[in-house]
Amino acid sequence: MTLAAAVAEAIAAATGAPFAATVLRPIGGGDINQAFGVSDGSRRYFVKANHAQRLPLFEAEAAALHALAAAQGVRVPQPLCTGTAAGQAFLVLEYLELRGSGDAARLGERLALQHRVPQPQFGWAHDNWIGSTPQRNGWARDWIAFWRDERLGFQLRLAAQNGYGSALQRDGERLLAGLDAFFDGYAPAPALLHGDLWGGNHGYLADGTPVIFDPASYVGDRECDLAMSELFGGFAADFYAAYRAAWPLDPGYAVRKTLYNLYHILNHANLFGGGYAAQAARMTAQLLAQIR
Repeated sequence: MTLAAAVAEAIAAATGAPFAATVLRPIGGGDINQAFGVSDGSRRYFVKANHAQRLPLFEAEAAALHALAAAQGVRVPQPLCTGTAAGQAFLVLEYLELRGSGDAARLGERLALQHRVPQPQFGWAHDNWIGSTPQRNGWARDWIAFWRDERLGFQLRLAAQNGYGSALQRDGERLLAGLDAFFDGYAPAPALLHGDLWGGNHGYLADGTPVIFDPASYVGDRECDLAMSELFGGFAADFYAAYRAAWPLDPGYAVRKTLYNLYHILNHANLFGGGYAAQAARMTAQLLAQIR
């Protein structure tokens, strides 16, 4: 069975209505997955595809989208179904026509609302991925230990395997040993995170409604989402002003955002190489200077 035929069959099974479509039309923009639009003339869906062994990534993404939708914070595309065919895995999502600008203040307000939904502890029910890198989770009540072991420590070990050793590993170990210093007087509440909230993972509907997508969700410090939003160009100023008005940030965020973004820069070094390892080393040195 072709991928297009399998997608159409899965859509029909998930919706309980026949879906006759034989062509997947490529959509550009993805770095990791292929993206397609599929339509039978009356209904249209967004399809992600990758190698068949990547099915668990799509299942984890669908689970994260369900959790974000249940929080009733920021709008997300609804996941419909997953499957495999012709050596490929696929994820079918609600198709949303998105644009680059809209109600950024509403995005800040809705994200604060999402972060306020009570969560019992940190972590996630299962492991998932950040990009194509495994993201280890499990449940934990100690946020600092979780960040040390499952986030920074994991990426540093992966960096060592990828040949990024010497000073980065030495300073990284010192940073891990001194993490408590960044949380003096600050105890984050567990918050449902998007987990990969950079500018390319949000957009707006025609009426200005904000939408977030491509999550790597878990429960963590809300500052992680805010910090990630400042990487790679950042969001509109109205977003930050509205978020802070809805839920002010602790003054220590100004330093901790580098601690949280170090995770993503290490991940980029492990995924893409280039200058990211040097950037991670600079960030680590900057953080160590705060606790000397």
